[in-house]
Amino acid sequence: MPTRLHTSAVLPSLLVCAALAAGCQTYDFEPVPPAAISVPSVERTIVARGSTPNVMLLVDTSGSMLEPMNPSNPLCRSPTSGVLCRGEGCPAGCPTRWSALQGAMDSFLSASGAFARMGLALYPGKQLLLGEQCGGSDALTLDLPADDSPDALQAQALAVNAELHKIPNHTRGGPTGGTPTGSSLQYVGSLPQLQTDERGDFVLLLTDGLPNCNENHAASGSSLACRCTLTECTGPFERLGCLDQDGSVSAVKTLRDRDIQTIVIGFGAETASGQGPVVLNAMAEAGGFARKCQTNADCGTGDACDLGLGLCQRRYYQAANQDELANALRQISARFEGDPCLIELAPDQFPPSPRLARVLVNGESFGEGDDTWRLKEKVGVELLGSLCARVQGSSPAHPARVEVRIVLPR
Repeated sequence: MPTRLHTSAVLPSLLVCAALAAGCQTYDFEPVPPAAISVPSVERTIVARGSTPNVMLLVDTSGSMLEPMNPSNPLCRSPTSGVLCRGEGCPAGCPTRWSALQGAMDSFLSASGAFARMGLALYPGKQLLLGEQCGGSDALTLDLPADDSPDALQAQALAVNAELHKIPNHTRGGPTGGTPTGSSLQYVGSLPQLQTDERGDFVLLLTDGLPNCNENHAASGSSLACRCTLTECTGPFERLGCLDQDGSVSAVKTLRDRDIQTIVIGFGAETASGQGPVVLNAMAEAGGFARKCQTNADCGTGDACDLGLGLCQRRYYQAANQDELANALRQISARFEGDPCLIELAPDQFPPSPRLARVLVNGESFGEGDDTWRLKEKVGVELLGSLCARVQGSSPAHPARVEVRIVLPR
């Protein structure tokens, strides 16, 4: 089950609460005096909620989505001029990014859409900046559903899929405009329905390009500080065309401060090379949903595991085609299913020793042991034996509230 992060002021302990029954609430805990150590310590509260999570899909519909998924495919170029096709001009053997996204979403949402309460927002919005469609998302295409039943969640997933298929793979009425990622994240992060206490809140960002469209960018096209995302950053694009890495990462951090995690998927060639990996890695790290691993094989071909942190070197999910995007979505949904006997910890939340941690189930304290719990390196606290069975046997009527209390030196 994914964790929900909240960082409070400096206090003398780190408390980790994993509430493992549907509909659980956030609880207030008294600080635990760090008797085991005499150095300052930090308190953070991590809550794993049992209710179905809120996941707002934030989908990039910029003009570049009409470009070929694989520009090196010879079918994507005119045999006479050599010019790349776009949108409706691409033959059946040359899927565009938009047609590939529609295919992947159709496959995933039709089969696995009930894992979350999903909503949908598209960007750019309809607002024009300096005469160009460069404004951030400013309205929801579909709000989060009220009903948590599996049938209702699957029906909502199909409704999301239908909305995505309403957008044609066409230069008229299809994807258009720039990539105002930062301002679009700010919009969805301000939604009150994504700031809940009873469930985890997430934004799933799916983008095919680098963020731009920040009219207040500190740099302009005439300065070296502007990393231009277009052919040239002049005229109305003097600032709008500059890479908006700082603004987008800042927006993700603001969401995290509001206990909203951001999941980042890069789709296409631009997010896999050049500045793409640097920007999306920074966003994924700030978003709190970086790809985890224990071996290089966990990270896939062309990637490796940072064994010290238990994170893939490429922190975000990258998809080069329709099948890879559908697979990335399945990997993400699998993380939401979780394991009731595993409480994940971030790399900076592991105690120096198991002696500085204790586990409580419904207020009853348990020390480390073969029939209670152990620290699973680079992963978290794993419940074992009869204690795990007790948690697995919980229900909404008879919940098992698990707390992991850890003292960390600052």
